[in-house]
Amino acid sequence: MSDAILKINDLKVNYGGIEAVKGISFDVPKGEIITLIGANGAGKSSTLRAIAGLVKPASGSIVFNGEDITAKDPTAIVTKGITLVPEGRKIFPDLTVLENLRIGAYLRNDDLTDDLNWVYDLFPRLKERSWQAGGTLSGGEQQMLAVGRALMSRPKVIMMDEPSLGLAPIIVRGIFDIIKEINKQGVTVLLIEQNANMALKTADLGYVMETGRITMSGSGAELLSDEQVKKAYLGA
Repeated sequence: MSDAILKINDLKVNYGGIEAVKGISFDVPKGEIITLIGANGAGKSSTLRAIAGLVKPASGSIVFNGEDITAKDPTAIVTKGITLVPEGRKIFPDLTVLENLRIGAYLRNDDLTDDLNWVYDLFPRLKERSWQAGGTLSGGEQQMLAVGRALMSRPKVIMMDEPSLGLAPIIVRGIFDIIKEINKQGVTVLLIEQNANMALKTADLGYVMETGRITMSGSGAELLSDEQVKKAYLGA
């Protein structure tokens, strides 16, 4: 296993009196694909939101490249090299594809040409529709745009929250192919995915979350073959 680029230590996240994340610890090895699987309400999205600085942890620490980023705001965290592709895509529907992509690079003031070309190479459909309003794209194209926008900040770690949600199976396979390609190009991926089968087939390492706690961990292959995981998440 590679050295951890991201270390989560005893993380707790509360919403009012509700404890959504109950003291979890896990490592994200550099250069790998890591997935968190679990039922709705397990605390997966809250974990990503805490890492991204969108919610303040009640306690615990988040360490990125050896630096404690627990108290950093979202802008600082993006600057450090962590981006989030949110559940539901959250693109700007009235802006063009190109404008959406440029917003992903809003903290940069250098030339974007190489990065735009990289995104267009990954998603040729976006290049074809660069002057089209984001809201007129199909669901799959909007997901491509959300991922492309996140890549425009040149992240070291990209977090994806339910990238296959609501997409047709053939589109889902394409999205997972892109996740693997992004990872091959040196970006560490932390993935939440309702399609546990696809997530575990893609991931180097997986963690199972249940009611705010991590209850199992192992390689993607190990969790795929685990009888408990099969029964709970793979429909076996």
